[in-house]
Amino acid sequence: MFQAAGMKPVNRTLTAAQQKKVKNAFALLPPMHQRILRKHLYSISFMDDMPNTALISPIDTSGVSKLFNITFRAGLLDETISEWATKKENTCFEPVTGAKYTLRVEAGNLDALIYVLMHEATHIVDAVTEITPHPSKRDAVVEPTPFTKGVWRMMNKPDANYMDSLLEQTRFRSGQALPINQAPEVYQKLAKTPFASLYGMAAWFEDIAELATIYHLTTQFNQPFYVIVMKDGKELARFEPMRNELVKQRLNQLSAFYVN
Repeated sequence: MFQAAGMKPVNRTLTAAQQKKVKNAFALLPPMHQRILRKHLYSISFMDDMPNTALISPIDTSGVSKLFNITFRAGLLDETISEWATKKENTCFEPVTGAKYTLRVEAGNLDALIYVLMHEATHIVDAVTEITPHPSKRDAVVEPTPFTKGVWRMMNKPDANYMDSLLEQTRFRSGQALPINQAPEVYQKLAKTPFASLYGMAAWFEDIAELATIYHLTTQFNQPFYVIVMKDGKELARFEPMRNELVKQRLNQLSAFYVN
């Protein structure tokens, strides 16, 4: 797939130090994630020159238990969560002439792989346990699960209460970047929804992965997680999802992840 896009992906052979980072990231997953991955994770791999952070691929097992491969961008092994998340969040905005805007994510100095593995592992947990519905068509209207009820109308369409014309223009909803001078208003609008991040608004399966990962990072490891927008060195906006009451109301649905 990457070759067809004009890239030249190359498998990365990990050093002993990098292998240690991988083992640590798996060890830090919640109990449910570890149990499900033991049964359903077929393999992992690391690749240079791939366009996205990670990719889950189902393995054809001809009706046997669901199995998955996760391919990670190898550069993750050299980044902290703050560094990686800041780069990703900045893809949502483009520069404007004049005032100097900056946007960064403060998420501590743990390895970026810890965040990304938790996110991808949550997708596998979701695929196996169906925390979110898994319709065959993106625009299908299906019976909601407790996690999606009142939050999502369809797989990639939020409930009407959380539809907003500006948020619909953001990258993970429209595919296009907004001028960065609109970032303060974007995060003010996002704070009025139950979503933990802009990426969590892409679809309900990204919603559960982002919510679970940010919750895991902040509660289990006491790490910060907030987005801050500045102009000429002055703070204009701060988005901290774990302080959002609408987000907090959904956290009890994550308790099953931590049952031994």
